Amino acid sequence: MNISAVQFKQKNFINNIKNILKITGVRAENLELELTESVLMTNVTETTKTLNKLKDIGVSLAIDDFGTGYSSLNYLRHFPIDRLKIDKSFIRNIKYDSDNAAITRAIIAMAESLRMKVVAEGVESHDELEVLKNFNCSDIQGFLFSKPAPPNVIEDFLNKKRK
Repeated sequence: MNISAVQFKQKNFINNIKNILKITGVRAENLELELTESVLMTNVTETTKTLNKLKDIGVSLAIDDFGTGYSSLNYLRHFPIDRLKIDKSFIRNIKYDSDNAAITRAIIAMAESLRMKVVAEGVESHDELEVLKNFNCSDIQGFLFSKPAPPNVIEDFLNKKRK
């Protein structure tokens, strides 16, 4: 679930997340909150406290659009982040753009060494998929697999894949 800066800074943010979990019946470990680098880098002390409270609840945390903001690698190693989501601007034409390939490979290696999972966003071609497989990127998302769809369509899609 994407979280905006306004939501994250609300005084009752943690209670809102707890209430959402209670109302929906979703288990905390099945919820991943996605925050951008710019949200994380605002008031780092308070951000760290909030992130730790979310982790105490059992929620997973991801940095969305990684590489496009102004994060400090020093802070990155101290935030309790589970996943980095590589921005699609680095994935686009990765087979032919050596700079994008180098940045993507470095993010994957860094995430792995920090015991974080990584997702490549915006995968739209088989060429991009093949490069990412070669870089050992385990998780990908993008239009290559599916455009956004309502829950019933996604459920049908997943059920067909299982057969």
